[in-house]
Formats: sequence, structure tokens, C-alpha cells
Amino acid sequence: MGTIDTIAKILADDFARHAAPVIDFMAAQERNPFKILVAVMLSARTKDATTSVVVREQLFPKVTSLEDVRKTPEATLARLIFPVGFFRQKAHFLKQWPEIVDREFGGKIPDTLEGLMRLPGVGRKTANLVIAQAFRKPSICVDVHVHRISNRLGLVKTTTPLETEMALRDILPVRHWIQWNASLVSFGQRRCLPRNPRCEGCPIQSYCATGVKR
Repeated sequence: MGTIDTIAKILADDFARHAAPVIDFMAAQERNPFKILVAVMLSARTKDATTSVVVREQLFPKVTSLEDVRKTPEATLARLIFPVGFFRQKAHFLKQWPEIVDREFGGKIPDTLEGLMRLPGVGRKTANLVIAQAFRKPSICVDVHVHRISNRLGLVKTTTPLETEMALRDILPVRHWIQWNASLVSFGQRRCLPRNPRCEGCPIQSYCATGVKR
């Protein structure tokens, strides 16, 4: 087993023992592209715990499809997704989706990077995560955790998330693409913190360029 395979397995096992980030929780409940896309979009600049409460207890009991979005006033959508970050702006984005999806994608949530990014409020990170979690297609979603930890490990030497995604596409076996984000987000929230990473006792310290130095 190569080093990357070993790291991926250790992190996947670690992930399985801890609570999943909200998007993986949603995906585990049902592979519903609409719900996963909405949850991912709402999670931007919002804590997982907040997003989870909003989608499970406020939004999805009343809004479960693009047709529901079409029928729901924007002000009501904003109220239903409060207190996620930038809730008014996100409600405005969400309200535009039904018309775009009907006009450009035959009423179905697109399953491509280019298609998803046609929707207001959906960037590359969101699109990649939806492709992986909703459609189970190989895709590498790079957020701050994936960018930070991939560089700390010494797997890549990059300065932006886009550079990290492109570099990982070259070195990370496709079989690990979908799980890589979930594993590193969970690990980054609990152990490999932005400041003062908890290197002592880290299960991948011996494989980590930063951990070995520390």
C-alpha cells in the first residue's frame, strides 16, 4: 500500500468513528440532489451545527423540491433559512434556481461542474461536493481544511484551493476522491486545526511533513 493509500485509509477510518459533517449526514439520509445542493449552499460561511438545524427543522419540512421553492415567497425562504450566514442573499439565489433549471436542464438538478455553477450562489467548491455526494461521481472538493491539510502533509505545495484541487487530481487515486473531502473536513475540525494543530497522538503524524518536523 502506498503512502497516499495509507493516509486515506487512516483518515477514512477516523472519519467513520466521528460525527459526519452536515453534508455527509444529508447524503447518508437520502441521495437527493436538491436537498444536498441546498444544504451545501447554505453551509457556506455557516457552522455545520447551524446548517443542520436549519435544513432539518426549518426548511426541509416545508421545502423539498424546486417546485416548492417556486411557490414560496423569497421573504419566507429567508425566514426559513435564518440564521445561516448571508441568509437573505442565499434566499435570493435559491429563488432563481427553478427557472434556470427548467430552462437549461429540463427541470433536473445538473450533475456536472459546469451545469451546477450556472446556478446563482454555486461555486466550484459547492459544485464538486454536490457531484460527489449527490451523484456519487468522482470529484475533489477543496475547502480550507482540504487545502490546509494537503499542504501540511506535504502532498502538494499550493497557494490556492484551485491549485490544490488540480494538484490532487494528479496524485490522488480516483478511488479516494469522494471520501477525501469528508475525511479532511472532519479531521481538520477536530485535530488538524488552523492554529495549533494537535500533532501529538495524531494517527498520520509519521506520514506528515509538518508533523514530523514538530
